[in-house]
Amino acid sequence: MPTKAPEKRRFHRISFDAECELHWQDEVWVSEVLDISLKGVLVKRPLEWRVPLKQPCEVIIHLDDHETGIVMAVELRHIEEERLGFKCQYIDLESATHLKRLVELNLGDQALLEREFAHLID
Repeated sequence: MPTKAPEKRRFHRISFDAECELHWQDEVWVSEVLDISLKGVLVKRPLEWRVPLKQPCEVIIHLDDHETGIVMAVELRHIEEERLGFKCQYIDLESATHLKRLVELNLGDQALLEREFAHLID
């Protein structure tokens, strides 16, 4: 039986169910967040998705019934049949604050959160 490769991920993924918008050029798709981390987001692949890999996009994750949100400039890193993976390229301070709080609440470990932030700024 093959052994599982060690996890290379530096950032914990947080399962998170929220509506989001994916923006690319003049197109917008509505989708759902599957999980999120300090460095990226995994979303459900919308129907008629046709954006190629490595393309810059914007993800808007709606919180609190669309009153607040997390906005990220992202790059499309992987495409699967039902999922899209994006790497965060830029996040504004307000969005970063919301994301930090979300991760903090779900990790439940301040030391782990600080370690992830240290990796983020490296």
